Amino acid sequence: MTEPTSNRRTFAIISHPDAGKTTLTEKLLLNGGAIHLAGQVKARGAARRARSDWMKIEQQRGISVTSSVMTFAREFDGLGEITFNLLDTPGHEDFSEDTYRTLTAVDSAIMVIDAAKGIEPQTRKLFEVCRMRNVPIITFVNKVDREGRPVYEILDEVADALALDVSPQSWPVGMGGLFEGILDLASGRISRPEGDSREFLGKVDYEPVPAEFAEEIELGQMGYPEFDLEAYRHGDLTPVFFGSALKNFGVAELIEAIARLAPPPRPQPSSNTLGEAGVIEPTDKEVTGFIFKVQANMDPMHRDRIAFMRLVSGTFKRGMKLTPSGSGKPMAVHSPILFFAQDREIADEAMPGDIIGIPNHGTLRVGDTLSEANKVRFTGLPNFAPEILRRVQLKDPTKTKQLRKALDDLSEEGVIQVFYPEIGSQWIVGVVGQLQLEVLISRLEAEYKVAAVLEGAPFDTARWIKGSDAALRDFAEFNKSNLAKDRDGDPVFMARSVWDVSYQQERNPELTFSATKER
Repeated sequence: MTEPTSNRRTFAIISHPDAGKTTLTEKLLLNGGAIHLAGQVKARGAARRARSDWMKIEQQRGISVTSSVMTFAREFDGLGEITFNLLDTPGHEDFSEDTYRTLTAVDSAIMVIDAAKGIEPQTRKLFEVCRMRNVPIITFVNKVDREGRPVYEILDEVADALALDVSPQSWPVGMGGLFEGILDLASGRISRPEGDSREFLGKVDYEPVPAEFAEEIELGQMGYPEFDLEAYRHGDLTPVFFGSALKNFGVAELIEAIARLAPPPRPQPSSNTLGEAGVIEPTDKEVTGFIFKVQANMDPMHRDRIAFMRLVSGTFKRGMKLTPSGSGKPMAVHSPILFFAQDREIADEAMPGDIIGIPNHGTLRVGDTLSEANKVRFTGLPNFAPEILRRVQLKDPTKTKQLRKALDDLSEEGVIQVFYPEIGSQWIVGVVGQLQLEVLISRLEAEYKVAAVLEGAPFDTARWIKGSDAALRDFAEFNKSNLAKDRDGDPVFMARSVWDVSYQQERNPELTFSATKER
């Protein structure tokens, strides 16, 4: 703990919908001292939702569709004060693109698994995103106070399905109706349920494990590898904790594990302005960072736009000038923001690993690198080919200008992609999941006062095309009705089917048809 950046832990929570991620987020904030009552984050009754779920459609449907940032700090024996940057990612399967970009900004992740359901499709998908970037994962098996699958079955499924070594750090003493608490394997302490609610209120004892569970737990300790810090930080091993976020079991141990085991800010892959690859260390003096998310209208009263920047190196000071790679024009960052969901405060200083919000009027976009010298570019923030394409039809044709503004805003956030056909005037929006279309219509009406409907488009998917000017001209001559430009002006082939993509690739070997576009 000698480097000034080593007291930062920037992490995300990933899970399948309904695994308990939002509840766990709240309890981590409670245990981290960021809030003092659970009711400060969750409302009651039909509006029951986490503080980080602020968008209208999130409130109505009880799901998270945006990524929020929550920063808090806590003291730990032997470590001093640790600052946590918790990125609350969308759990819904239709928001993998926004989730992916958020995962580029973290150094580790907590994977939440429902004890009754095990590894679910969305969990596996998000895990693969983490694996692409070697993001180390701590596993939290939730809801063990309810009836669930046998512990061995869950651990073996994590090991087999995700090709990870698993190292249990705690063990449930019974499940469901037989639940008697959580055993911490390192200390031998058992956290016991208390009162009618059977919550964990702080009662911990060293009593022997009940005989009917002792053999199972002893075999469990022998049957799985011991924790290896290097293997975990390399993404090869996951420590596994069991608990109940709702009843507050295992949460304190989890936040302790993040503080003691999770890595501090890691080096980030980059290239220089000549395209030569390299890495930027958090200890480098120059201030650098990258924009992984843009959110418009977080405060509907002020029509604001906030770019979320992950600071990679250097000590950021309020008011300093940074140059975005997109525009190349230096900008003074006068009002940087630290977040607690909807609450904000001005950040006078920020360190590598921190997430700051930069208010702007459209000058910053997802994928932009910000730096003092404008000589580096961070890599690894792609756009993905849309899986659903729709035409946008205005109910009031006089609102064309407002619609264009709204679509530009929302495409900058990564909620949608916008394509402008070479032939025809109707713009086409592309998304990776159906729910994004609902978000689009909801936000057009709520934030931009634009009423619109979505119509079927004659295309099934899209591919970015690259090649020589001559090859692109030849291709356009015969395929103009299938060509569009994205909001950057890059050419896009609008395909009627995946077969159509393959056919064009075969006929035009001098062109590349890409399902991703690196920013």
